[in-house]
Amino acid sequence: MIIHLKNNINEQDAHHLAESVQAFYFKDQEGKKVLVTSSSVKELPHEVEGKVNDFWVFPNDMQLASRQYKEETRKVAIGDTVIGGDTGNTILIGGPCSVESEGQIRTSAELVKGMGLTTLRGGCYKPRTSPYSFQGLGLEGLKLLAKMREEYGLNVITEVRDATHIDEVIEYSDVIQVGAKAMYDQGILRACAKTQKPVLIKRGFGTTLQEFVQSAEFVLSGGNENVILCERGIRTFETKTRFTLDLCGVAYLQEHTNLPIVLDPSHAMGHAYGVIPLAKACVAMGIDGLLIEAHPTPKLAKSDASQQLDHETFSHLIDELNPVAQAVGYKIV
Repeated sequence: MIIHLKNNINEQDAHHLAESVQAFYFKDQEGKKVLVTSSSVKELPHEVEGKVNDFWVFPNDMQLASRQYKEETRKVAIGDTVIGGDTGNTILIGGPCSVESEGQIRTSAELVKGMGLTTLRGGCYKPRTSPYSFQGLGLEGLKLLAKMREEYGLNVITEVRDATHIDEVIEYSDVIQVGAKAMYDQGILRACAKTQKPVLIKRGFGTTLQEFVQSAEFVLSGGNENVILCERGIRTFETKTRFTLDLCGVAYLQEHTNLPIVLDPSHAMGHAYGVIPLAKACVAMGIDGLLIEAHPTPKLAKSDASQQLDHETFSHLIDELNPVAQAVGYKIV
């Protein structure tokens, strides 16, 4: 249940009410005092009687993210670029899987800036399956991303691997990416809830849609409304592609949730040849963003070499995507 308290309820009383009904409490962007209980609560607790402006009852714990609560897709600002709502923007985020050197990430920043795009991706803490694979440059990589932001005026998005370095990622990034392997890490999610920076949560490859959205609820219920969902493919019986991009799931999320949706065709396909066709299919669904990997020399990449586009291919990507976006009333930004 979501409860909006009356405006005359002071902060101290709001916190006391939250404790008494075992609810999360926060003030939303409009200044409304919000309590969120488990969805198992179907009737107003007697403790809040006479103190409520409005309330909503839900069938499950997908509550703050539900269109039943907020009908319009939430707007999220990534620097000066706003996605969601009625903006009609599909943000194209590009860059390498991993930050490998200053030269490599500078070349990538020049590419993104030269295309008129606004946001650069690059991993610094890499959650690799094998302990012998490249684990990322860590704090050094974050500082390189921050340097590119300063020099090129770009926003930067980077992934947090675990809760030990979440504060570093929050400090240096403009968008905090919670990866598929970290989606259940409550230490990360609760830390993200304490900032107002955008948080992009990737769906785990063995995660149901409800589990995915409930991961976002950890951040939303802590008071950070700037949450973006990212579909990046799920594990199925298929072995010829890295994962299976769940566009059916995207349709469900668009219908039932109020969060902007970004798609990652690079991780889903696992091979560069399929990234652009998949990206077109994604854009045709009227999505809020694309996250696509590009590397100056993909064959030499230290991680995910097979799925990264070379810079020449990435530079032509907008020409491929613009007609599709325009056909569904969106624009690539």
